[in-house]
Amino acid sequence: MTLLFIGGLGLPEILVIVLVILLLFGGKKIPELMKGIGKGVRSFKDGMNGVDDKPEDKAEADKANTEDKK
Repeated sequence: MTLLFIGGLGLPEILVIVLVILLLFGGKKIPELMKGIGKGVRSFKDGMNGVDDKPEDKAEADKANTEDKK
């Protein structure tokens, strides 16, 4: 099994990596770790797309900019 984003890693290598992570962090910390990674990826994507945390603020800023142009 070769996945595109991990190159030549097969199933045995992936299992060893998962086992090492489980031993290092423990079963209870894995969900917290994944949640933190997910938030980091989401924040990175939002930053790359220029999306603000609050869409209402962006809408108000756009409205103010159009009123200033009149």
